[in-house]
Amino acid sequence: MDAAHPRVLGYLGRALSLELSAVQQYMTQASLVELWGDAAAAERFRQETVEEMKHAERLVQRMLQLGVAPAASQLRPVAHAADLEGLLRLNAVLEEDLIQHYGEAMRFCLLIGDGNNASFFRALRDEEQQHGEDLAAWIGSLAAVPSRALQRATF
Repeated sequence: MDAAHPRVLGYLGRALSLELSAVQQYMTQASLVELWGDAAAAERFRQETVEEMKHAERLVQRMLQLGVAPAASQLRPVAHAADLEGLLRLNAVLEEDLIQHYGEAMRFCLLIGDGNNASFFRALRDEEQQHGEDLAAWIGSLAAVPSRALQRATF
């Protein structure tokens, strides 16, 4: 591959930070909801952790292909809430941040004529959009459960 534009490298680094933040958040939430006794939600969060780890791995591979050392600049603190719905709403915000970031990166790559990286960012954006839709459906499925039954202790 040709040398990437410095701004593209910046997008990759920021994306790695966001993906690793998601890994940390979903992993923590899996353990938290397991403590609450919700094994099904814990397993779902673990699946999300794996998906985000795969995204992080793809970013690392892309950075290595471009000849740069992968480095996540700053991880976000884990967001917490008193119930499952609150956790999911916080996760939806993180997923939206990823979607926006990948969309911006894709548009920049198209602007500078970097079709390879535009396609790379588009694929990640599309996958994050699917995660966002899945989260929205999960939140919607909780509407039938009384909110008092969902409240749990948090950290």
